[in-house]
Amino acid sequence: MFEKVKEKYKNSEYKILIAKIIDKYNFCKLKNKITYTDFLNISEISIAKKILEEEKIKNYVFYGVKENADRNILVFYPEKFSKEIVEKNYEEILEIIRIKLPNNIKYEHREFLSGIMKLGIKREKFGDIVVTDFGADVIVFSEISKVLLEDLKTLTRFKRAEINVLNIKELVNVEPEFENIHIIVSSLRLDNFVSELAKTSRLGSQDLIKEGKIFINSINEFKDSKKININDTITIRGKGKFIFDSIEKETKSGKFLLNLRKYK
Repeated sequence: MFEKVKEKYKNSEYKILIAKIIDKYNFCKLKNKITYTDFLNISEISIAKKILEEEKIKNYVFYGVKENADRNILVFYPEKFSKEIVEKNYEEILEIIRIKLPNNIKYEHREFLSGIMKLGIKREKFGDIVVTDFGADVIVFSEISKVLLEDLKTLTRFKRAEINVLNIKELVNVEPEFENIHIIVSSLRLDNFVSELAKTSRLGSQDLIKEGKIFINSINEFKDSKKININDTITIRGKGKFIFDSIEKETKSGKFLLNLRKYK
């Protein structure tokens, strides 16, 4: 098992990631226990989904606590386990660190992220940072939550903050904010969307696709002519994340005026 995958990706930048995924799967199968990876980003999730589909593996789930999380852990579980048993384990694996700032202080996502990174915590050891009205909720592994809690208190920016470790059920549900945008395309091909959304030429959009910087519904897409459907989510690394909402109208010249929402 996985021999074709190992051969296919032996010279890939994802070689180490794939080896770790295989190890987690084999350990789960051998020990009959739930196993899980570090937090994966969108590129890593896409690769993981691809190899698991190729191997026809079904007993896994991607989990990031919140709906549509940008970062997820990959959880393998014994085939005999029910969904309920798997879900109960999430509360043992992950926790929330809540950073409650004084009323007169407001930070953006990057300030929470840089603070945590300043402590030497690797990015794969914590998940999404949910910025709230009071501060932020940070999704972390339970195994590092207590240490991270104490370390955060040493940072000047959080010196006056109230910081606690909480159950993942207490994660604040923050509705994503969007900016409505319109673009005009000659067809619903991927390269047309990328050209308009990334504000680049047709050739520039094709380069971005070839470089692996484009994701459709969290799956890496390398085909220029891929048709984009309504409700598809398009992610362009370094440019943003967009949802294709509707075709507003067809112009006299046969082009399409489209409505999309960009995540803020």
